Formats: sequence, C-alpha cells, structure tokens
Amino acid sequence: MKLKDYMTAYIFPGQGSQAKGMGEKLFDEFPDLTKTADEILGYSITTLCLSDPHHQLNQTQYTQPALFVINALSYLNKIKTSSQKPDYVVGHSLGEFNALYAAQVFDFATGLKLVKKRGELMSQASQGGMTAIIGFKSQDVQKLLDDNDLKNVAIANYNSYAQVVISGAKNEIDQATILFEQAKAKMVIPLKVSGAFHSKLMQTAQNEFATFLQQVKFSVPTIPIIANFTAKPYKVNEIEKNLLLQLSHPVRFTESIEYLISQGIQEFEEIGPGNVLTGLVKRIQSGQ
Repeated sequence: MKLKDYMTAYIFPGQGSQAKGMGEKLFDEFPDLTKTADEILGYSITTLCLSDPHHQLNQTQYTQPALFVINALSYLNKIKTSSQKPDYVVGHSLGEFNALYAAQVFDFATGLKLVKKRGELMSQASQGGMTAIIGFKSQDVQKLLDDNDLKNVAIANYNSYAQVVISGAKNEIDQATILFEQAKAKMVIPLKVSGAFHSKLMQTAQNEFATFLQQVKFSVPTIPIIANFTAKPYKVNEIEKNLLLQLSHPVRFTESIEYLISQGIQEFEEIGPGNVLTGLVKRIQSGQ
C-alpha cells in the first residue's frame, strides 16, 4: 500500500445537504446496515432517501437520521475503495456524529439511535427561526444585532469569513432579516427549519438529550475529531459534553478548518451528499 505524502481531513455535512435520490448505490452495497437502519427507524430508509413519497426528507426528525445513514455508508464505501483512513475528521452540526462514528467512538446502531433522538428533540423546538447572512463578517453581524438590541438572536454557524447563520426568537429573526437586507448584505436567506438550532432556545432539547446520552458508553477515538463546540480536538472525557453543548452553541466551522490547516492538512474531502462544505472550505482557504 502506497503511503500518503500529504495529510487529509474528512468532513461530514449536516442538515441542508439532504437531497432526494441520495445514497442510490450505497443501500445495495451495505444491505445489513440498511436493514439495521430500517429496524431502528421503523421505516424504510431506502424509500425515504430515494423517493420520499410522503415529503418527509426535509423534516428534521427524518432529515437527521437519513443524513447520518448516508454519511456513514459513504464513509464505509470510501474506506473500502481507498484503504486509507483520514488524519482528522470533522462534521458540521449533525455531521459531527458521523465524525465520531468514523473514529469508532460508537457503532452504527448506537450513532443512529442518538441521531434519531436528537432529530426528534430538535423538531419539537418550534419557537424560533434561522437566517443565513452572506457578505458580512461575523463581527459586523454581531454589531448590527447589538446596535438594534436583538438580545434573543445569536450567531449559530460561523461557516466562513463572510457567511454566518443567525438563530433565535422568530420575531427578532424576522427583524434581523429585514435589517440585513437594508444593510445591503450580499444574500439574506431565511432557512426552512423548525426551530432556533444552536441557540439558547435549544436548552430544553439539550436537557432531554443529556438524559438519553447517559445510556451510551463511548470508546476512545481512533482518529482525532474536531469538535464544533471548541474547534479543537475532542478530549476523551468531553465526548458527552461536546455533543450536548453543540445543540445550544454555535458551530465554529471556520475555526475548525483554520485549526486543521495549522496542523498541516492539505486535502479536505467531503464524505456524504452534496458539496456545501467543500465550497465553504475553499472560501476559508481563500480568506472569504
């Protein structure tokens, strides 16, 4: 086996990367895991992903398990075909569970059960909204929020230097959306989500998820994982804490990529559907 002369990080996408038809060749490649997924979820993951007959794929409680399964099977297929494991793994929000799965912190069934519960809890948090702001630096976004006394809106995703997502109470998110449009942001995109993810409004979901997490035994990671909460490698005794605080705190994706670059990572490969994170990484690398 030829040794790599460069370092690689695998990045796993989260909610927003789902698309009907995803995983078309993967289900036949991994029939046992597909069957396991059906048994855990209580419905056909193949039908949901390939045809979505009941228009559920964009509903949080279905989106998250579907993405976990496709990301996981994509990773297994990648390892099977390349025989190379990455030097680091990182995931965006939901994708962080795939990073932990890739690092063998838990098995496929455990990861899917965690994500199923997470998706159910997050789908119940209906008092809020989220909007993507493109063309403003994060400090300028924060200043506009502060200047207009929007205390119940916070930055939820630091996606690149000029792309952030804000999250919070619906009425204040609506106000903020208008303010950023008036301030001539390049793009202002209200997101089709049920709640204010990665904000303090997720506290109830976080508390309930904490109880569920207590049933899980985590293993020591076999690959370094970068945490959304800290933008630094996971510490073994902080797995539960990172997965909990991730719900109510921002996804520090820009800092995570900066850290990986500082560690000598030269190649980033998105594992799962779409290329949203690949685009963000390129913007970060070019300072945008």
